[in-house]
Parts: sequence; C-alpha cells; structure tokens
Amino acid sequence: MPRKPKDGKFKMKTHKATSKRFKMTGSGMIMRTKIGKGHLRRRTPDRTKQMFEEMIPVKTRNIKKSVRRLAPYMGKKD
Repeated sequence: MPRKPKDGKFKMKTHKATSKRFKMTGSGMIMRTKIGKGHLRRRTPDRTKQMFEEMIPVKTRNIKKSVRRLAPYMGKKD
C-alpha cells in the first residue's frame, strides 16, 4: 500500500507547561491562576486558600501573544 503524500505542512508542538498554567475561555480570553499555590500553605487561613482557587484574566498584550505562540492549539475545538 503506498504512503500518503505529504502536504508540506507541519504540526506545531505545544509547550506543556504553558498549557497547564493557562486556560482559554469560550469567548477567547486567556485565564491564569494566582501565584503562591505551590507549597508552604499549611498555616495559611482557609479564606486565603479559597482566594487562590479563582482564575483571573491575562491583561498584558505581550503575555497573551507569547501564550498563543507557545500553545497554538489551546482553545480550539476540532
């Protein structure tokens, strides 16, 4: 069976750390988590820990541009 001819196009690789840190909403906004979630939260009050859970939108144009470049397929539903 002959091989399928190549189109000359290539797939971009997604930067995995970026795809884990940022999420895309249905309207196309890029959301990020807050800092300080990693460790040393044993003595942190519960209210403060709850505030860490919410995601906030990315506002800086340069960061949006770099996130879209590092994760080109983020938010695309095929």
